[in-house]
Amino acid sequence: MEKTIKILWVDDEIDLLKPYILFLREKGFHLETANNGDDALVMVKELDFDLIFLDENMPGLSGLETLSRIKLIRPNVPVVMITKSEAEDIMEEAIGSKIADYLIKPVNPNQILLTIKKNIDTKRLVSEKTSSDYQIQFSQISSRINSASGYQDWVDIYRLLCFWEIELDNSSQSAMDEVLLMQKSEANKGFARFIKSNYKTWFDPKVEDKPLLSPNIMSSRVFPLLDKGEKVFFLLIDNLRFDQWKVIEQEIRDFLKVDSEELYCSILPTATQYSRNAMFAGLMPLEINNLYSGVWLFDDDEGGKNLREKELFEKQINRLGKDYKFRYEKINNLRAGKKLLDSVSDLMNFDLNIIVYNFVDMLSHARTEMEMIRELANNESAYRSLTVSWFRHSHLLELIKLLSKQKIKVVITTDHGTIRVNNPVKVVGDRQTSTNLRYKLGRNMDYDPKLVYEVKSPEEVHLPKANLSSKYIFATNDDFLVYPNNYNHFANYYRNTFQHGGISLEEMLIPLITLSSANYDRTDN
Repeated sequence: MEKTIKILWVDDEIDLLKPYILFLREKGFHLETANNGDDALVMVKELDFDLIFLDENMPGLSGLETLSRIKLIRPNVPVVMITKSEAEDIMEEAIGSKIADYLIKPVNPNQILLTIKKNIDTKRLVSEKTSSDYQIQFSQISSRINSASGYQDWVDIYRLLCFWEIELDNSSQSAMDEVLLMQKSEANKGFARFIKSNYKTWFDPKVEDKPLLSPNIMSSRVFPLLDKGEKVFFLLIDNLRFDQWKVIEQEIRDFLKVDSEELYCSILPTATQYSRNAMFAGLMPLEINNLYSGVWLFDDDEGGKNLREKELFEKQINRLGKDYKFRYEKINNLRAGKKLLDSVSDLMNFDLNIIVYNFVDMLSHARTEMEMIRELANNESAYRSLTVSWFRHSHLLELIKLLSKQKIKVVITTDHGTIRVNNPVKVVGDRQTSTNLRYKLGRNMDYDPKLVYEVKSPEEVHLPKANLSSKYIFATNDDFLVYPNNYNHFANYYRNTFQHGGISLEEMLIPLITLSSANYDRTDN
């Protein structure tokens, strides 16, 4: 049964509006009336209206005064201002007070009906149209998943899936959410098969059709900008997925222009220790371990695994004969973010500023460990929403606002993404086996090889091994790797948490965005 729309009409000449009132009631709307602002406010406190028509010119409490008080009581109810005046200052004040719409007297019944449709039915109509459009595309996307053969095919599929995820976030047709989740799961199964068949070939210099990988980000996307004399801010947001980029993109577009948007491929394991060190070193982990004694730490070694990033970057630019003046900062808390903002003028003295923001990574870990955060981000849509909320109030956005006034290039990227895991897979290992839920490094492991991607010879994918017989296994799809000891406890604890390290579209296909300040003079390039 459809909900009856409840409307309040406030006008000091309400008796003259009886034809409109009868017209709307015949259309099935529940209509209440008030002939002054004070009575209207009493009704707004007592009743929950879907829409309010408000006369601007009333004796006593004016329309604008009534509007401001309505917003204090019911901030989300749409208010349509009706006025005889077209004075610009009145319109500006009404719009500034967040009216949903305004009409100029005299109005006709069709205008009123159209306004109701626009302000109440729009969301429903858009929702239905979005769901219908996705249903039409469902078969086309499934066909693309089944026929995908190259890296770019999977990039295009993932872009489509992210687009529909975000579109359906704004839809009330929840049935389609489940359908999309199933289709995304099918895509991840296909992508896992693709990675198993092709990942090793990407390290063969003779193979040309391969994606941009973590070690090549700086040399292929950042150094060319610096070599042209650009000042570059390289902003790495740890754990940022492509869908999260898309929902914060509009906030950024208000200040910076997007020059290019691409998806590059994180190396395996999709974990900070591997992918970010590879990015800053310009080398795969095996080469880092071989070339720089003591820099690489294995999973079971004591000490932080990402404390040598600045040193690794210095080694990369020295190895390539570059002489950039750069600064490296890692932002882990509000204090560090504020301190960075206060030093923006100093940052402009460097050719390159590398700034690592760890908030999204901390959010995903906090969601695992804190029940409150798990409740706030109980699904993918809520996780995206929480990311937007953080970004809107972050020092990172404040930095972007300041940078928009400078003649600079900004590169926004990440080191890996993350996936919500649901299916526990048993792995038996000794004490030296790594503890990550999406990959394992160890000697004596027992597992079902059909359920993982196993790399028995790590050197084939340029990964170091802690022992001669070490091998890696990677979880695929939404699986996570759990030891048999206390299996049920850990399976339940980690189910429906965000993890990384394995093979999925979300973890491996990650954003790489190049932007310029809004006032950037492109003729200077």
